[in-house]
Amino acid sequence: MDGSVHHDITVGTKRGSDELFSSVSNSPYIMSTTANGNDSKKFKGDIRGPSVPSRVIHIRKLPSDITEAEVISLGVPFGDVTNLLMLKAKNQAFLEMNSEEAAQNLVGYYSTMVPIIRHHPVYVQFSNHKELKTDNSPNQERAQAALRALSSSHVDTAAVAPSTVLRVVVENLIYPVTLDALCQIFSKFGTVLRIIIFTKNNQFQALLQYPDGASAQAAKLSLDGQNIYNGCCTLRISFSKLTSLNVKYNNEKSRDFTRPDLPTGDGQPTMEHTAMATAFTPGIISAAPYAGATHAFPPAFTLQPAGLAVPALPGALASLSLPGATRLGFHPIPAGHSVLLVSNLNPERVTPHCLFILFGVYGDVMRVKILFNKKENALVQMSDSTQAQLAMSHLNGQRLHGKPLRITLSKHTSVQLPREGHEDQGLTKDYSNSPLHRFKKPGSKNYSNIFPPSATLHLSNIPPSVVEDDLKMLFASSGAVVKAFKFFQKDHKMALIQVGSVEEAIESLIEFHNHDLGENHHLRVSFSKSSI
Repeated sequence: MDGSVHHDITVGTKRGSDELFSSVSNSPYIMSTTANGNDSKKFKGDIRGPSVPSRVIHIRKLPSDITEAEVISLGVPFGDVTNLLMLKAKNQAFLEMNSEEAAQNLVGYYSTMVPIIRHHPVYVQFSNHKELKTDNSPNQERAQAALRALSSSHVDTAAVAPSTVLRVVVENLIYPVTLDALCQIFSKFGTVLRIIIFTKNNQFQALLQYPDGASAQAAKLSLDGQNIYNGCCTLRISFSKLTSLNVKYNNEKSRDFTRPDLPTGDGQPTMEHTAMATAFTPGIISAAPYAGATHAFPPAFTLQPAGLAVPALPGALASLSLPGATRLGFHPIPAGHSVLLVSNLNPERVTPHCLFILFGVYGDVMRVKILFNKKENALVQMSDSTQAQLAMSHLNGQRLHGKPLRITLSKHTSVQLPREGHEDQGLTKDYSNSPLHRFKKPGSKNYSNIFPPSATLHLSNIPPSVVEDDLKMLFASSGAVVKAFKFFQKDHKMALIQVGSVEEAIESLIEFHNHDLGENHHLRVSFSKSSI
């Protein structure tokens, strides 16, 4: 591309525009551009672009307030971006990659996965120019500065990446985050070798290992402080002191992608279960474009198959006024799938009521059915798919009555009540009109107080006459070991109580939530993120 052509393109003259589109014709797609910012002209553009590959990529239909960094971030998962030309008046840009192979990977990937920048689909094709020549205008100086800041060649990874293992803490966990979801996000920066998720200090955490420090550094730089979903699930990322992860089992808590032969572990559900796969595979963002990818899309991007609309968050989260498209492209269980299959229950002790109370911590339970011929299995119908995912994410694997719960998505869309005259020994209960629902009010503050099961319980609605010893004795009466107790300083209607284990806390919550303390006060019990 010679300097004169470039000059025309930079200032946006008609000749430059015609030059830009000389290679495209006979397309159903209409591109509207503005020459000199006011002269409107129509161009026909073939989104496949020229068939001859080039290091230079032509990007169209960009948002008018697009930044240089956002355009560059389209290219960096595929290799180094060596030059950039912004045509903001035309909502277009040119990106030069370090190799033709990188450019081919980029165009091939985006031909099947249309990139979305701030809700705008943008179109990517090869340019008929073989390289970009840029001048020293203020616009180009800004572009070059952005290139220097974002290009991988300017990151001294050896100096700044002390480990290939990252420690990830997810704060403000309003919406469930799974191992698979984290793999989807972090695989944008390189191959994820191993990952472990766990709860520590009442926080959702993960350890994640890359093959090299460059990938770990790129992931930390781009993702630290970002929200997985709008307004919640904030990533806090640091380098781990560990140099490698030792994973013994491949299941929903840990995975070694280099060892597909590993067992799932004693009592752990297999990941082959199709319902689990359906529930936990976001399906909108694919894995890394290719194995060597070392950078990611910034959080303003979601990738989606061409033609698919991004669904809004259903039910509960919609009432929180969260925008419809999630920050990093993850979406909940399909609408209508609000029935969970709960298995590995203790058939001697389980009742519809205990499942209603426990699952009710994470959503409003409509119906519960314990299966007549297989009493270790039950169906729990939540009020919507969001609450179903919250309950599944938080309760799967937790121990109830001595056995770890196994929770998957049911193929049923609702729980059927027994027909009149057909008695089922009280195994099916309808709770749709229960006064104990925690989330009936839109935007209820209970949404911001959803935490994983923990040994510390939050108590509220305590009457003035009830003292510490009364509550300690109450919880000890069920067999729980009370380790600590503390009233809230400013409000003695609330307290924290710590028992011997998470399993004890789960059973205490089931037994004492809504317990009558007298004076028309019924105790409210939930899991706490705090410890005493």
